[in-house]
Amino acid sequence: MQIQFIGAVKTVTGSMHLIKANGYSFLLDCGLYQGKRKVAFEINRKFDLFNPEEMNVVILSHAHIDHSGNLPSLVKKGFKGNIYATFATRDLSSVMLRDSAHIQEKDVQYVNKKRIKQNKTPFEPLYTSEDVDATMEKFIALNYHHEIEIAPGINLVFADAGHILGSAITFLRITENGRIINLGFSADLGRPNLSILRDPEKIPDVDFFLCESTYGGRFLDNLTNPDARLTEVLHNANARKSKIIIPAFSVGRTQELVYAFHRIFESNRAKRMPVYVDSPLSVNATEVFRLHPECFDNETSRFLLKHEDPFGFYKLNYITDVEDSKALNDKNGPMVIISSSGMCEAGRILHHLANNVEDANNIILVVGYSAVNTLGRRIAEKEKTIKIFGDEYNLNAEVVVMNSFSAHADSNELIDYADKFDKDRIQKFFLVHGDFDQQEKFKIRLDSIGFNNVIIPSRGDIFEI
Repeated sequence: MQIQFIGAVKTVTGSMHLIKANGYSFLLDCGLYQGKRKVAFEINRKFDLFNPEEMNVVILSHAHIDHSGNLPSLVKKGFKGNIYATFATRDLSSVMLRDSAHIQEKDVQYVNKKRIKQNKTPFEPLYTSEDVDATMEKFIALNYHHEIEIAPGINLVFADAGHILGSAITFLRITENGRIINLGFSADLGRPNLSILRDPEKIPDVDFFLCESTYGGRFLDNLTNPDARLTEVLHNANARKSKIIIPAFSVGRTQELVYAFHRIFESNRAKRMPVYVDSPLSVNATEVFRLHPECFDNETSRFLLKHEDPFGFYKLNYITDVEDSKALNDKNGPMVIISSSGMCEAGRILHHLANNVEDANNIILVVGYSAVNTLGRRIAEKEKTIKIFGDEYNLNAEVVVMNSFSAHADSNELIDYADKFDKDRIQKFFLVHGDFDQQEKFKIRLDSIGFNNVIIPSRGDIFEI
């Protein structure tokens, strides 16, 4: 058996790991690398460490694009096997991959206008909607805790990761040359007590574990009263008649925010104000959430029974039309505008920021992680001037950073999860999906509780089992 690390290695994007066992080759995730455009363009077009035609299976942990987004490229380049995921991940992937294809096509169309004028060869999109159609035909959906043999001697079980709707921790039982090897892959691990979703589940003890480390050295706000800070922001906005602009990921974060506003308004903890979800992808993803109440925790299930719909309430407006989006510029506060993307690198959020960041009365509410070199990171760090569409703006609006909405386990929560494993059994504990500085800090903490076999792999590293 062999493990090769390909993506999300010493970084938090492009999740992809190759397992070879019993003569079969399969991928754990096939995500898009997201970063500087030129670098991402080159990485995402090449599968330079393996041949897609030789892959037998893909196991997909969840629908976020940095985990699923390069599946259509894999299929386009010859992959003919099955893609295993939970039912909710399959449904979300259909929405998100189609949106990703649309972005690929539009971006290339925009770039090619300039290239043609410069007599340069036009680019092709990374993949198209037709490639997504072909990809979705390969999905096989599984329930949590349902064991299935995906290849001779290789059995798969999904446990709930509690990260986004349908997210899964992968447990593999591999029988090879007369011995049994248990392998686990956390993918993105959620936080205990996060709203809407169930807590991350413990998988059986493993011999090898691939663990995310996004917040390996960071500590997030306590979740005992997650609505208190948000209620305070609403009070301030009501008093000042502010616009609250919230960059949020379309899947997970947006639904958590909508549900939080619903709870606060229903309990009369803050005066109601209009809330606009301005993102076609968010609207479509929310419909998928409504189809999968089996993923909800007990609190949300009870709320669902009492209030019918946690993602809908008086003064909540879902916007898909471009003209309706533009019309928000002419409306006065107080109001909330939730729009993607969460890292402020694309989408309608850029227009809302351009129209509102220079007004000191407004509030920019940052509720998620933004990678280095992104506009979201610059806003979170409260830089005095920022660039949007190449133009410079003064960041006069109040910036409020709330990390309690993060869907990633923090350092303590990752340690608590790891500590449940039999340390004597684990032969190697691999750290993936984290910036190197976070991985180093997490490794020190793991060493301190008895894990003496923690490895931070580099891209292309191969480990023989």
